[in-house]
This record gives sequence, structure tokens and C-alpha cells, in this order.
Amino acid sequence: MKPTLKVYLCSPRGFCAGVVRAIDTVERALSLYGAPVYVRHEIVHNRYVVESLRAKGAIFVEELEEIPQTDAPVVFSAHGVPKAIPSEAERRNFFSLDATCPLVTKVHREAEIHFKRGREIILIGHAGHPEVVGTLGQLPAGAVSLIETVDDVASFVPKDETKLAYITQTTLSIDDTKEIVRALKERFPKVAGPHKEDICYATTNRQLAVKKVAHLVDAMVVVGSPNSSNSQRLREVAEREGCPRAVLVQRASELDWSMFEGITRLGITAGASAPEVIVEEIMGAFAEHYELSVETVTAAEETEFFPLPRPLRQVTAAE
Repeated sequence: MKPTLKVYLCSPRGFCAGVVRAIDTVERALSLYGAPVYVRHEIVHNRYVVESLRAKGAIFVEELEEIPQTDAPVVFSAHGVPKAIPSEAERRNFFSLDATCPLVTKVHREAEIHFKRGREIILIGHAGHPEVVGTLGQLPAGAVSLIETVDDVASFVPKDETKLAYITQTTLSIDDTKEIVRALKERFPKVAGPHKEDICYATTNRQLAVKKVAHLVDAMVVVGSPNSSNSQRLREVAEREGCPRAVLVQRASELDWSMFEGITRLGITAGASAPEVIVEEIMGAFAEHYELSVETVTAAEETEFFPLPRPLRQVTAAE
């Protein structure tokens, strides 16, 4: 007889409006123009999604120089790109489609406004993440300084501390970011911040749901890719909130069953770029080992919707 397992399903979980828009952009371009559709960088950080689109005719590249001269659509990923990339695409006469999440674009616009007002800009984020690379690339070199930790705040030397502003990566830990912002404001009381928090609604809501579940369970499974910032933050939040074991997995085949021996309560969530079909796959794997009783724990209702990039909207409307 199988042991019983109480499963707490976090809600919301999985795809956010920005990810849906990005994936739909590639699928719509494939349906309108046929294969290939070139995509610079992974459209979203999820191997399953990327492989599914590749099977339909998407070709993923890291840089535009890998793309031959073509009339095929070229899509920029949801994470955003430095300004040099659309300029290069225009120079090569590419038909480009920008699938940057509108909430990332909002951060880019904030950076430009601060720069025009003569402020030195601090970007709170993780070095090397595509979103950070894209945001740094909106302005001339040296206009934006990256800060990753509270220690970085202590060692940061501004040109003029009365002309400072900060922006943040959209997929950070709410709690870590609060600590860094607090340290910034203590050290530089005149630092200007965003009108509205930069950390996006989806990141915030998924972390809040994990916080509601983490202390109830013996283990937490976060469905997501290792290079997905928001998925990694969900695992960290679960551990910080008292969950004894939190693991990040891309597929059910990655589950290490020795980690779940003796558990009676399990939490499951998914990063914003992880499809629900993988959550169902994970649930199915646990159902083979346990008798499941499932409860959904909801932190927020999400109704956000972002329309497709304008060129695709125009074609769709004309049909």
C-alpha cells in the first residue's frame, strides 16, 4: 500500500503574461511566415519550451552574427536586449520582432529618464543575466553601475551622491532586494527610486505563494531551469521560510527520490517560464509513489495580459 502524501500546490505558479506573450510571438511568427524563425537567446529560460519551439522550426542563436542574410523573422527574447542589437538588426534589414516583457521595457524607460535627468544609475541585479545585460546596454558604458549585494552598497563610490537613482532586475528575491534598497537609502538618503516597484507582479506573487506553503511542508519542488532567475529565487525563498528541503528540477526524471523519503507533506510550484504540463508530469511521478491528497494555496489572482508585438497584431487584425 502506498504511503499518503499531502501536496500543497502553490498558486499562482508557472507561466506569467510576459512569458505567454514571448512564446506566442514565436508561435504566431511560425504560423504566419513559416519556418525558420530565428530567436536570439532562449525565448524564455526553459529547456522544454525551447525544444518544443525548435521542433516547430525556431532556430535559437546567441548572437545576430550567427544568422545568415534572411527575410525570416528574428525575435528578441523576453529578457530584453542591449540597444546595439535592434540597431544591428536594422542595419542588416532583418524583420525583427521584440518579445521583451513589457515590465522589463518599463525598467529600460526608467533608466533612460534618470539618465536624461543627469542621474548616475544603480542597477540591482545579477551579473551576466540576460535581463541585466539588456538593461545595462540601454545607456552608454559607465552610466549604470551593477550592485548585487548589501556589501556592494557599502563599497560603491558615486560621482555625486545627490544625483543617484536605482532600478532593479524584475526577477529578484523581494526580501534580498528590500535589504539592498534599505542599505542604499541609509547610505544615500537622496537616491531616487522607481514610482512603482520594478520586481514584477509574477515574481512577487509566486514568492508570496511559496512563503504561504514553505512552513507547512517537509519538502518543496520548484519546477524550472537552473538558468531561470525567478525559479532559483523560489527555491531560495522556500529554504529561507523554513522548508527543510527545496529542489529545483526541470523534469520528473531529475527527481532524486532519496530526498523525499519519509515526507508526508510536499509543496510544488513552478517558475514563470515553466509550463503547467511539467507540473502535471511531476505530480504524476509522485502519484506513482504516494497516495496524493492535493490542496491549492493561493496568494494572488492574476489577470494580466500583454498583447503581441505590433507587427504581429497588425497582420492578425488584417486576416
